[in-house]
Amino acid sequence: MELFGTAGIRGDARERVTPSLALRVGQAAAEDALERAGSDESVEFVVARDGRETGQALVDAMASGLASAGADVVEIGQAPTPALAYASQGRYGVALTASHNPPADNGIKLFEDGVEYSGEAEARIEGRIEAGTEPTHWDAWGSREGAAVLDDYREAVVAFARQFGADLDGLRVVVDCGNGMAALATPQVLRELGAEVVTLNGNVDGHFPGRGSKPTEDTLGDCMRFMGDGEFDLGIAHDGDADRIVVLTGDGEVVHEDTVLAMLAEEYVAAADSEDPAVVTTPNASARIDERVRAAGGRVERVALGYLHDGIADARAGGADVAFAAEPWKHVHTRFGGWIDGVASAAVLARLVAEIPLAQRREPIQERPYRKVSVPCADDAKVDAMARLAETLPERFPEANVDDEYGVRLELPDASWVLVRPSGTEPYLRIYAESEDVETLSEAARTVVEDAIADAE
Repeated sequence: MELFGTAGIRGDARERVTPSLALRVGQAAAEDALERAGSDESVEFVVARDGRETGQALVDAMASGLASAGADVVEIGQAPTPALAYASQGRYGVALTASHNPPADNGIKLFEDGVEYSGEAEARIEGRIEAGTEPTHWDAWGSREGAAVLDDYREAVVAFARQFGADLDGLRVVVDCGNGMAALATPQVLRELGAEVVTLNGNVDGHFPGRGSKPTEDTLGDCMRFMGDGEFDLGIAHDGDADRIVVLTGDGEVVHEDTVLAMLAEEYVAAADSEDPAVVTTPNASARIDERVRAAGGRVERVALGYLHDGIADARAGGADVAFAAEPWKHVHTRFGGWIDGVASAAVLARLVAEIPLAQRREPIQERPYRKVSVPCADDAKVDAMARLAETLPERFPEANVDDEYGVRLELPDASWVLVRPSGTEPYLRIYAESEDVETLSEAARTVVEDAIADAE
């Protein structure tokens, strides 16, 4: 598809995600929903935005497109994307957000019944836009109204989190909201749960003056230094729309995203009441997740990177009880809802840490050294190179278990692993490796990859 990527539509608000595009996406989404509902049914879309300067104009254009094609529109103002997803249960939703992208960007995410649109649904919308959209008959236009959902969403997160861990009374938590939508949810939820919360960058500002909207070790320097004296129990940082989460120790060390994923996965599998609970994750996620899930009595299913929601649906269609689903930094709490939710992650993790301190929770998790390497490869050579690697990588590591459904992933007997997959946006093949001797493993894989690329080009 030309418009939709792996997380909706994103781009510069003057050149790509413009009001005219939002109008057409709104008309196409409403037409599609009404056609699926039937001629005698009405459809309702909830619309929210993040704090970007371009957000309100896009909301106006989106709402006009939806209403002019016959859908009813409920505008909820600024809200975290997880709150919009929560509000879309039983109806449709649109989030105007570019998540962790720079301030000049914006984006469009579509939801149905709490779940992001599938690739198939996005393809239908894109096809309608290409065919051309226009208003429906003048007396069939939909209505527009406002509503408040944040209180309901925060209360739902609090109620869900209370099923896990222990009370937060006395737990000291730093929350770096990054001037984004987390400022409207995470501090309030944690305080309601009993924590003592110190908020950084807690005002909503679409310029993101406090730090970049993507929380990384490079952008979280102020937060890490603030926590450096070790006076806190836990640190939380979010991206611009609060679907992502980064976790820090009490003294400001960033906890590896796969370790966080492993902790949550183990907890959810242990709490599952089915005989065969599954965790859905991606090929680039660490084997430490498999180890902890197996220890709790579950299993792991891997799906293509960027297609977590499709993977959940496929796993459930195959009869799996999906206890949790995640890719690095992004968690779907399947017992709570079908959306990625950094606020729920913060609440559940805080209660787990209140029960057992973070350092103790990390102890059983084997955190091996990790590397990511990008090897140049022309786009037109990727298919041939990957076909060759499906043969040559297993030959180089004959003792490994091989999974070639989403790239080529090899897991060795000592739980070391290496994954090679093509970049979807750049002329590279990516190598991901994790091992106690990660330099040797990644370099061995790189040699095989470079040979395959040379043969393909």
